[in-house]
Amino acid sequence: MSFQYISIEGPIGAGKTAVAEGLARRLEANVILDEKGGQNPFLKDFHEGQQGSAFQAEVFFLLARYRQQQDLIQRRLFTQTTLCDYLFERSRLFAYLNLDDNELMIFEKLYGLLAEGAPRPDLAVYLQAPTDVLIRRIREGGHAEQQAVSEEYMQEINRAYNHYFFHYNRTPLLVVNTAEIDLENSAGDLDDVLKQIRAMGRGTQFYVPQVSNR
Repeated sequence: MSFQYISIEGPIGAGKTAVAEGLARRLEANVILDEKGGQNPFLKDFHEGQQGSAFQAEVFFLLARYRQQQDLIQRRLFTQTTLCDYLFERSRLFAYLNLDDNELMIFEKLYGLLAEGAPRPDLAVYLQAPTDVLIRRIREGGHAEQQAVSEEYMQEINRAYNHYFFHYNRTPLLVVNTAEIDLENSAGDLDDVLKQIRAMGRGTQFYVPQVSNR
């Protein structure tokens, strides 16, 4: 089955950006990165617990991602395969983690208006890993903002992602267990994921790599 627009998702530390970039090179595809949407000026205040900064940060992320998605449509990049290191729904997932009820009510109204104009991927790839593995990866090589993430918050994020993708049915879904593989540094591991993508059909499929084959 051929996919022209593939979204790579997963919690902090899952390796989304590295996988999107690596797959894009192999497929000679376009790549869209969440971090290219603009440095979020409210993120530092959010990690420091400043009042109101969570709402500001989430709205900034939402608008930046929406702008990227609209640019994607306007430039007609779908004539070539495109990899993106997020689903548009990421904004909503984090909003439910970080906002209070009043903020969430306003966010939901804005999200509902923008989500209608966001293109749906042909395939979603969920990079899954236990929380302790994600924390270890963040501590070893995460960005400065990621280093500030607490273990408790990471557990909440990972739980939210697992819940979201357990119920996900909007597109074909490939769930990749990344606990024992290194998709950022191992070309072989990434090649194996590409094989799984090329073999994908409809519905949800799970890929649990065999460590002995590495």
